[in-house]
Amino acid sequence: MRIRRERMALFGMGLLILTVLATGCMEKEDTTNIGMAVEFNNHAACAYVAKENGWYEAEGINLTTYESYATGMRLTSALARGDIEVAYICLAPAIMAHSRGVPLVIVSGTHKHGYGLVASPDIVNISDLNGATIGCVREGGMVDLLLNRMIQEYDLKDVRIQRMEPLKQVIALETGRIDAAFLPEHHATAAESKGFTMLITSHELWHDMQGSVLVVKRELIEDDPETVRRLVRVTERATTWINENPDDAARILAEELDSEPEVIKRSISRLNYTTEIDPASVQEVIDFMAELGYIEEGMRAEDMME
Repeated sequence: MRIRRERMALFGMGLLILTVLATGCMEKEDTTNIGMAVEFNNHAACAYVAKENGWYEAEGINLTTYESYATGMRLTSALARGDIEVAYICLAPAIMAHSRGVPLVIVSGTHKHGYGLVASPDIVNISDLNGATIGCVREGGMVDLLLNRMIQEYDLKDVRIQRMEPLKQVIALETGRIDAAFLPEHHATAAESKGFTMLITSHELWHDMQGSVLVVKRELIEDDPETVRRLVRVTERATTWINENPDDAARILAEELDSEPEVIKRSISRLNYTTEIDPASVQEVIDFMAELGYIEEGMRAEDMME
């Protein structure tokens, strides 16, 4: 009887080991490895929050890379090279990349608005920007579109544009090298907290403007549509959580972006975090970029949306 019990125990242990091994193999097979990138601002809040809370892993997504780029234009270069397959990126750079042959597909929105023009305290009206030096990212960025729109609508003259990354723009403001800067959030609110004036926001310049989007390479949709659905689910979950828990979201983002929670909380209040996206809003951005000569005319929003 003793020998039989020992044999039964060994048999049970063997079954347990096989079960563990089989489960491990199943989990490994269900896990998808992908490279992801975000912009270094609170436009990518849902990605930062999802990563902090382990929601990508919970959906079986293993992030082999998780890069942060100063601007969307730099991020598009990584997409073009094939370094990454998934990105949370401002809409205009995504459009620019698609127009140049990068096979991107928009699968979700992430927010609307989230940009502002900050200026030195002696500039109190938009008309004071005539002859001013304004900092802005490279041509084709969202704030570049907004700056061009503002110049047109307010008929500004002799505006000098200094192209530089957001963090450098804030430094240039502090040192007096530029008079104003058109910045994405959280950078705009961070500059405001240093004593500069928020002169105008994207809400005032462009009604219902689409801010950032979640894009994936087309081959990922074709080869693994379920992983794309999981990415969208994570994005929706994180977006809902941000809207319901702004204090906790601000704490997470403050750590990621090396900023103060109070600044981040004020900044995220200036964005409308939503995964909804209207093709008409995307088309409006496309048409304005074509008007500025950044892309060829005739591109349709439906061609890059899933």
